[in-house]
Amino acid sequence: MAELHDATSLSAAGLPLPKNWLAIIAFIWAGQAASMITSYAAGYAVVWYVTESTGSALMLAAMNIAVMLPVGLISPFGGIVADKHNRKLIMIAADGAVGVISLVAGVFILAGDVSIPLLLAVCIARAVGQAFHSPAMMAAMPMLVPDKHLLRINTLDQLLGSVASIGAPAFGIFLYTTLGFSSVMFLDFAGACVAILGLALAKIPTVVDATAEGQHVLANLRDGWRAIAKTRGLVLLIGGVTVGMMIFGPLSAVFPLMTYQHFGGDGYAASLAEAAFGVGMLVGSGVLIAWGGGKRLAGLIAVAAVIVGAATAACGFLPPDAFPAFIVLVAVMAVACAWFNGPTMTLTQRNVPDDKMGRAMGLLTAAMGLATPIGIAIGGVAAEAMGVAPFFIVDGLACLALGLVLYLPKSVRALDEG
Repeated sequence: MAELHDATSLSAAGLPLPKNWLAIIAFIWAGQAASMITSYAAGYAVVWYVTESTGSALMLAAMNIAVMLPVGLISPFGGIVADKHNRKLIMIAADGAVGVISLVAGVFILAGDVSIPLLLAVCIARAVGQAFHSPAMMAAMPMLVPDKHLLRINTLDQLLGSVASIGAPAFGIFLYTTLGFSSVMFLDFAGACVAILGLALAKIPTVVDATAEGQHVLANLRDGWRAIAKTRGLVLLIGGVTVGMMIFGPLSAVFPLMTYQHFGGDGYAASLAEAAFGVGMLVGSGVLIAWGGGKRLAGLIAVAAVIVGAATAACGFLPPDAFPAFIVLVAVMAVACAWFNGPTMTLTQRNVPDDKMGRAMGLLTAAMGLATPIGIAIGGVAAEAMGVAPFFIVDGLACLALGLVLYLPKSVRALDEG
């Protein structure tokens, strides 16, 4: 990481970089880290409240849909806004809106007016905020860092998410049980304020697409799609990654079933499998940040799919007394899973003009945001029909096959030659 301190004159977008570009990134991501940790803590507190008060798997599924679906549906429109307006102000407004929502929810909860509809509304509103924040953030990054560090910065979000997913739930439950549900929501408001401060202290260039002004929404989306589609290999790669996320998505839902039904494990064993996945994602993200990904990012994505597929299929062949081997394979699977998003985002940023970047990032976020719930819906039915262990085998072989063919098209390989 020492090379991060090297003086570099141009950003990945070709703009002049200030000498303190690393300090700017540090301000932004310190704030985002605080917000992410408090958001994970608040999200887990919501899940725990729903678990305690309803004990309903259907209600928990509804909460998951409320968190994921708006991001997938609204992100393209968030991308349009990011290309028409000041991206820094969009991020500040999104963080501020999410913070205010948590503050208002905390007040209602403190007054004893907590309810499932209130929490559903909070989840949906927070997801809408993310749908505007993510495209603006991803579109801004190429203007703030040198090209050789772009993958590292894109992976940083994933690394922080892995850290938060490991520690924040326990932190959220600690506050929930000691100080009450409302305290977690107030803490999330404080985290949003820290994120806003980090953005406010950072100088972020403004790039606005003048041709987007006055255009119909569908015309804006079409321009964003054309910016991606002009690079055929990028379309094939994004399509392959989206299919891969649909294939892998159901595993998150059936991990507990695999532990319980196939290995005869209890809640502790299930939490151990989840922790192994979180640690694997953390290690994989850390490796990518330290290494930088090399020059063949599309090839790295294909290799990651092969590793994930092989590890997943191997899980399905394990005997019921091989739970420790399952934990190891889950960790290996997670390390490779960390090599999908950052490289895909980086290759998109390198091949799309900056004034179209918001819409491209919005469409990319939508594809990835919708792939998981669709995959869970399809995979859940398949796992129920064939059994959880056979499903791991079939799902893993499908991911393995995807990895083997993903790098075959010449246009995909060309992404690594630019």
